[in-house]
Amino acid sequence: MSMVNDTSAPTQTRPPKVEVSRRQMINASLASLLGWSLDLFDLFVLLYVAPVIGQLFFPADLPTLSLAAVYASFAVTLLMRPIGSALFGSYADRLGRKRAMIFAVTGVGISTALFGALPTVQQVGVTAAVLFLILRLIQGIFVGGVVASTHTIGTESVPPKWRGFMSGLIGGGGAGLGALLASIVYFIVSEAFPGEAFNEWGWRFMFFAGILSSILGLFVFKSLEESPLWLQAKQQQASEEKPEASPVKTIFSQYLSVLLVNLLLVIGGGTAYYLTSGYLPTFLKVINKIPSGTASLILMGASVTAIISAVLFGYLSDVIGRKKTFIIIGIINLIVLPVLYLGLGSATTIPMITGYAFALAFLGNAAYAPILIFLNERFPTSIRSSGTGLSWNIGFAVGGMMPTFVTLTSGATENIPFSLMYFSIGVFVLYVIGSFIVPETKGKFE
Repeated sequence: MSMVNDTSAPTQTRPPKVEVSRRQMINASLASLLGWSLDLFDLFVLLYVAPVIGQLFFPADLPTLSLAAVYASFAVTLLMRPIGSALFGSYADRLGRKRAMIFAVTGVGISTALFGALPTVQQVGVTAAVLFLILRLIQGIFVGGVVASTHTIGTESVPPKWRGFMSGLIGGGGAGLGALLASIVYFIVSEAFPGEAFNEWGWRFMFFAGILSSILGLFVFKSLEESPLWLQAKQQQASEEKPEASPVKTIFSQYLSVLLVNLLLVIGGGTAYYLTSGYLPTFLKVINKIPSGTASLILMGASVTAIISAVLFGYLSDVIGRKKTFIIIGIINLIVLPVLYLGLGSATTIPMITGYAFALAFLGNAAYAPILIFLNERFPTSIRSSGTGLSWNIGFAVGGMMPTFVTLTSGATENIPFSLMYFSIGVFVLYVIGSFIVPETKGKFE
């Protein structure tokens, strides 16, 4: 039977309290944080070399069209992520979070490294662009699987009072750490391959670094234990001899209205992220026109700022609740983000550029810091990986397309700050509406 409103989810039976050791909590937290950050690193590599990739794989007479094509290839990856969530989410709900995480993280690292071996348009013509897009599709499926596993096992392994904090640490902190790692690699590679050497060989080594994420991920996951809540749910299901229903089918039949209302917030949070931290590398290069080395240092600082913001607002949701936190963040961003875009676009000194970049990263990451735990609290353990993964990836797929639309509607690069301003206003109107509609979920984690 379909749900008729969003004020309550289907009745969930409260299981006995789960005891988790300190070591298990630390391992699960680190695995979730690093698993997500390593995969975000793999995705960020493209954003850091977007202008170069545009020239090599999607050349065009207008720089904005070339950039738009690169962002479109990024959006293609995001569009595949819901499929990855459906596949790996079902796997995680049926067979365990740990197995799904290992498989997905390894797949992302390998697919990222393969980009560095691709021929360019100058070498094989349009085939290069086709191969690039195919590989992006494959990468997107694996990234969707990472979300389904990393975004549940960490929060399922910590006490209730730390779940909002963990949400910010994994979702926003992981993204910030991934961006920081990409910034460090970008700085090192830019120094090793200065000028035209970067356009010829440096970008390839940026992608080759993706294989390191797979190796590091396997090392970290070796000591990881399975989610205690998932184990308990499986034991309860076996004792009651309940038939195992398809998680994805259950979501679209019984939790469809929950999924749709979730998207009001996730689309807003995802767009905020991609139009701030995600767009900063391009903004600094094509609008502010600062050297790559200076830009990478600013991006490193912005990444640290993003981590602080995500953890801070994630913890705030533990104190005042998820709903109030969303409302506060939404109203602040609706008013302040447009001002920051115009300010960064007109900034002429490095200190001014740095200040605006840090402020954008801080507010952009605040917008989705509590979303992970909010989504976890919307679904029972038996379908949590699938429900969280689908909600997160559908919302972030829409958000990830926004840089493409911003670039296309700008016409010329000097118009980009104004396009970002208008898009941010529209998105946060939606976000604020969603924050008032959704119920308070704090304390309703199964």
